Amino acid sequence: MYYIYHIPGKKIGATRDLYNRVTVQQGYSEDEYEVLFSSDNVDEISKKELFLQHKYGYKIDETPYNQLHFNLKKQEMKINVTEQTTTFPVPVRKLKGRLMDKIGFEWKTSHGNFILNMSTIEWIVNNAVPSQFNNERCFIYNKALAEAVFRNNLNNDDNNYPEQEYVNVFDLIRQWAEERGIYKKGDVRTQYVKLMEEAGELAQAILKNDNLEIMDAIGDMVVVLTNLAHLRNLQIEECITSAYDVISKRKGKMVNGTFVKETL
Repeated sequence: MYYIYHIPGKKIGATRDLYNRVTVQQGYSEDEYEVLFSSDNVDEISKKELFLQHKYGYKIDETPYNQLHFNLKKQEMKINVTEQTTTFPVPVRKLKGRLMDKIGFEWKTSHGNFILNMSTIEWIVNNAVPSQFNNERCFIYNKALAEAVFRNNLNNDDNNYPEQEYVNVFDLIRQWAEERGIYKKGDVRTQYVKLMEEAGELAQAILKNDNLEIMDAIGDMVVVLTNLAHLRNLQIEECITSAYDVISKRKGKMVNGTFVKETL
């Protein structure tokens, strides 16, 4: 279904996705715009949009919606896919807008096939790493995205609504640290010292057999590790995934309460 929406005093436009186009991209809530017309015929929507733009006195689109819609669907995103990464031709600060324009775009990697929807876009934006070779490019690790897709079913279009969006607690930690200046004024050495302090608190909690303090200390250590990784231009998710890839293939046995791996 196609919709013609009206933001009073601003514009009249056409879209297939009111939430993504009007609320997410343009920032208007449902009570700040109205739907003037809807149809499953894109040509009818295109003609009606131009007519209503003229009638209401708004700027008339140079390219009719049916032509724009067709061109957007045919246009491919120029990404660079390797075994490890997918690189996007924009800096991180512009990435979300570019991805939002390409909702529905699909691409293949050695770790699986991905599709751009609200959930995958949010993950990509939150986990994109600036290129060290070109300030106008950024990239993600394909395996990390594949793990997120598998774990949270991000490729499913049902995740396109706010109440179903994937929330990554590491993203919340990074946002918290960014707001408090940890990434601007901190460094990996201070974070390492902090990690040792938290490890000491964990040891004390274990000796006291206090589960609440153990939980608190473990949580604090994860926060510090998240920030330490970020300060080294790493994502803690990729560190965890990398470690799991190693231990998942490891064989061994328990000796005196400790897992001892087999040696070749």
